[in-house]
Amino acid sequence: MPDSDMKEINPSGNINDAQSIPPSANNKKNFPRWLTATFVVGLLIVGLLGGYGSGLGQRVAAQNTQVMGQLDEQFQLGKNALDSGNYELAKQYFDFILLKDSNFPGLQAAYVDLQLRMKVTITSVFSPTPVVSPTPDLRGDIEIYNAALQLLNSNDWDGAIANLDSLRKTNPGYRTAEVDGLYYMALRQRGVEKIAAACQEVNLQGGNNDLSLAEHFVGTGNLDAYAESLRSYARLYIIGASFWDQDWIQAQNFFSQVMTGYPNMSDSSCKSATKRWYEATIKRAELFLAAGEYCAAEEQYIAAFSISDQYNAVAYPTATEVYNQCHGGGGGGGGSGSETPTPSETPTETPTVPIPTDTP
Repeated sequence: MPDSDMKEINPSGNINDAQSIPPSANNKKNFPRWLTATFVVGLLIVGLLGGYGSGLGQRVAAQNTQVMGQLDEQFQLGKNALDSGNYELAKQYFDFILLKDSNFPGLQAAYVDLQLRMKVTITSVFSPTPVVSPTPDLRGDIEIYNAALQLLNSNDWDGAIANLDSLRKTNPGYRTAEVDGLYYMALRQRGVEKIAAACQEVNLQGGNNDLSLAEHFVGTGNLDAYAESLRSYARLYIIGASFWDQDWIQAQNFFSQVMTGYPNMSDSSCKSATKRWYEATIKRAELFLAAGEYCAAEEQYIAAFSISDQYNAVAYPTATEVYNQCHGGGGGGGGSGSETPTPSETPTETPTVPIPTDTP
């Protein structure tokens, strides 16, 4: 047999080694480098997202902690008012917490305790005059229903509600869904009008009550956005007014919230939320001034002068003296270095939010 034939069948395969490429070498040469780069970039992105998520979570947790601290302070004030027998003030505190967090720890139990105490303190008043029973409504169901509908269309909310009450009394099961809808519209419109009325006719608490009654007919949390907004700010205004002449810090805090949404909201005093915030800020400045804390007083005057008010001209000489005391070494813990603005530099008051008149 020729040598060439034997080399071909030689099992050692030495003659073919120079012409063949080992499998390991082929695998190493063909491995995609872009896959390695993609993997490294992916790890970097995951790391960056993890760091951002962690930082965001920490900021959210810090904000939640601050809010809980404020609610806890309001809850303690409400408990103190409850223990001292000032039930109306306690209710305002608890209503504010309900607005922010209905699941606040201990709030439900405190509210039940408040309601029980308020019921116990109500005493019957003896009246020697006999009570006259109202005249029964002898109209038919359809007649009463149509009368309520007509009064609702003519914006006579009181008349519509009176007819609906009569219908519910004579026939509670008559067109239940439609009657509930009419109740909602009449109560909702009357509540909005009471809150948004001119100051001589405004009734914030009455408007809140009407909107709460309207909510019962559509379910809790289902008031339209505008009515819910009005009710929330009216509650804040009522709470802020309860601190008037008692705690200027709290009064300033609550009215600063109201003026952001409804700067011209007022009660029967005809003082807008903006005006009340301004006066509370001036009062805080005067308290700091009386305590010799001139720089703190200067900060309050600067904040007050951001509102265009006729009292600015009266307060400006005092504010100038406060500024000189703060920056001239008079004391008060050092100044901010910002010059006290003159009344002529103050911006105009925020315009009133328009109030819609259409029925939802």
